Amino acid sequence: MEVQNQTEFSEFIILGFKNLQEIHFLLFSGFLIIYLFTMLRNTFIIIMAVVDQRLRTPMYFFLGNLSFLDICYTTTTIPQTLDLLLTERSSISYMSCVFQLYFFFSFVGIECLLLAVMAFDRYVAICNPLRYSLIIKRNVCLQLGAACWAGGFINSTIHTYFAFQLPFCGDNRLDAFYCDTAPLLKLSCGNISLNQRLLLTIGLFIAWSAPLCVLLSELCVLSTAIPLSSTEGRQKAFSTCSSYLTVVLLYYGSCIFTYLRPVPSQSSVNAKLIPLMYSILTPLLNPIIYTLRNKDVKKAWLSIMGKI
Repeated sequence: MEVQNQTEFSEFIILGFKNLQEIHFLLFSGFLIIYLFTMLRNTFIIIMAVVDQRLRTPMYFFLGNLSFLDICYTTTTIPQTLDLLLTERSSISYMSCVFQLYFFFSFVGIECLLLAVMAFDRYVAICNPLRYSLIIKRNVCLQLGAACWAGGFINSTIHTYFAFQLPFCGDNRLDAFYCDTAPLLKLSCGNISLNQRLLLTIGLFIAWSAPLCVLLSELCVLSTAIPLSSTEGRQKAFSTCSSYLTVVLLYYGSCIFTYLRPVPSQSSVNAKLIPLMYSILTPLLNPIIYTLRNKDVKKAWLSIMGKI
């Protein structure tokens, strides 16, 4: 990507921790624990999906993609955040900001699409079990997975390119915890209307249609599973769907709230805190939600530990 810019500075100043010097150690410890737990849990899921024959199914193929994505997701932001907290620096180089924004925005788009694909897989498995093997074939899984990753990177390429084509007139202070689109647009002294139209147009497809597909698929799952289940089965189905929808809608809701509002209307508190909902909490909760009450995962874990 060829980035042209009209600035003379070579770094951005991160203001996210400006007024939190007294609790830097507490924040460092919290972020480190979250990062380690996210890495370990998602790594275990990937290992189990690869090693255990019982988990070589479309559902665990997509879950393995989600786990790998969450590892990349958190690695894009948390290590740099830990470095800022540990060294008490507040700057990030210009090119580091470009790459961080590019990969972070890529993973945001990929996860939005991948969650919708996983909801479709879940819908077919429960509502059309007899046709599942005909609809969700191996090549279909590969194509859907590749489409999610390609769509996320294409989306990020567009936004990153046009964001760093804007002129920045001297103020290099980012009121955020990491490089993100909205804080960068607020620094620009140029016309950001094109960037906002791009966020809105592409966001309508990724951030609105995807959660709508998830919501409709879960409603279909509930309408199919509950009438055929016992009282205990209904409670389990409702509990599973509600926990799944909670995390998914939390992710989509925070993304919509962050990227699909006018940049000038975003307060500094929202600009800094809301992104933490999908950049840290969602990768932390995904392994728990998707493996909750999952007997196959428990058996695979016990089998691997037994071999070790």
